[in-house]
Amino acid sequence: MKKKRLKLKRELGLWQTTLIGVGVIVGAGIYALVGKAAGIAGNAVWISFLLSALVAMFTGLSYAELSSMYPKDSAEYLYCKKPLGKMIAYVVAFLILIGTIMAASAVALGFGGYLAKLIPTNVILLAAIGLIVFGFIAFWKIEYSSNLTIIFSVVSIIGLLIIVGIGTKYFGSVDYFAMPNAWPGVFSAAALIFFAFLGFEDLVKLTEETKQPKKTIPKALILSIIISAVLYVLVSISAVSVLGYKKLGLSDAPLADVANVAFGANTSLLMIIIALCATASTLLMLLIAASRTVYGFANEKLLPPVCGKVHKKNKTPHIAIFSVTLIGVLVVILLGQIKFVANLTNFLVFVTFIFINLAVIILRYTDPKKKRVCKIPVCLGKFPIIPLLGILFCGFMIINLPITEVLYGCVVVVVGFVVYFVFGRE
Repeated sequence: MKKKRLKLKRELGLWQTTLIGVGVIVGAGIYALVGKAAGIAGNAVWISFLLSALVAMFTGLSYAELSSMYPKDSAEYLYCKKPLGKMIAYVVAFLILIGTIMAASAVALGFGGYLAKLIPTNVILLAAIGLIVFGFIAFWKIEYSSNLTIIFSVVSIIGLLIIVGIGTKYFGSVDYFAMPNAWPGVFSAAALIFFAFLGFEDLVKLTEETKQPKKTIPKALILSIIISAVLYVLVSISAVSVLGYKKLGLSDAPLADVANVAFGANTSLLMIIIALCATASTLLMLLIAASRTVYGFANEKLLPPVCGKVHKKNKTPHIAIFSVTLIGVLVVILLGQIKFVANLTNFLVFVTFIFINLAVIILRYTDPKKKRVCKIPVCLGKFPIIPLLGILFCGFMIINLPITEVLYGCVVVVVGFVVYFVFGRE
């Protein structure tokens, strides 16, 4: 008698998935990178955030349409398999998996950096410990970890709203179009801070744990991008209004320094705690998302079946969770540089986003009768314009990344093809 496979439990509604989406987006990126971005783009850093938001929205709409067609946890693989073939689909899913794990490692380093201000210890050690702790939290029932993510998300959003509130009386104090490096600086800053938007695509990994996923996931995805974009633009304007881009660009704790100007040094502890909540929220969601990708791979027979096992009591893919956590710890120990890991992550994500947008275009012609609960508007005949813009913007972002990270990213792409020929072929 064939043993019945345990399934994940559907617990999440629209407000939960939206807050989870906002929580994973509004995390380490804005708290750690707004200063560095301002140093590159100047007071016009808010334009950089808008450009990054456009890239996220274009590709987010493609994810929304595809998730309404294929509501499964092995998201990117299923999205690309039919229009682009199994090999490309495997490599795309491999890249998004590695990118998600590396993003988790980068966020863990950010978490360790903030925690080191309270507990004077090696940042890499604290980052590794943080990964292990949140790996165990992700092992709990999904409603526990999702509720914790929501709590952290609310705290991090409150922190950003505090910064916006602080900046209101300083609005108009600087030239918001000041660009020390002209438009190339704005574009380079946009490529860097796109890391602050990463995570919206991870919502599709929760389809098997979401109620009415064909409707809920697309709505939550778009709402989370819009909410995050508005917060980012307001925060960036407030930050440069208070400090100006020169001081902001030199700061290792930019938002804490903004709060210090208004309330004094005693606010440092508050902002550190808020930043810890923000990075914790992102880290937890990234671990959950990466583990669901591994789980989906196993169910598609692209990884050993053991990776698709679901814990009998917690109803979570425990083998996948602990495997992802272990790899994340190794990345932290071996690399240990948050800026490098963030830019490498951006490259891998931009490449996968190009294929995701391409898949939408091809499927409009090869599978036009497939039901699309969420369908991207603005077309020339059958041809959807927005996915094309997504492809062009992602390509533009890639050419604005540092060449070293691009070269390392190309090596990872090659590794993806090697892994496919070793493990992915039937």
